[in-house]
Amino acid sequence: MKEKLLNWLNLILVADVFLVFFGFAWFAIAVMGDASGVNLGLDLWHKLWQPVFNPAIGILMGGALLSGLMSWVSRKFLSSH
Repeated sequence: MKEKLLNWLNLILVADVFLVFFGFAWFAIAVMGDASGVNLGLDLWHKLWQPVFNPAIGILMGGALLSGLMSWVSRKFLSSH
């Protein structure tokens, strides 16, 4: 059961990493476009920041901490048996 939970957590975290990378790439390209006077969706990115990208970053950080903690606890307590 624990392995299945860790596998699902890792799968969700991998998908979340790609979402965060996509958001960063979009932001970087949109900022460059805005600086050159081309609309590449910076306003839409700003509207999606709070409901999409901000929670994705929080989930990524929390999931990484949870995954690391679960691995540490597993190694610490289950390896001695």
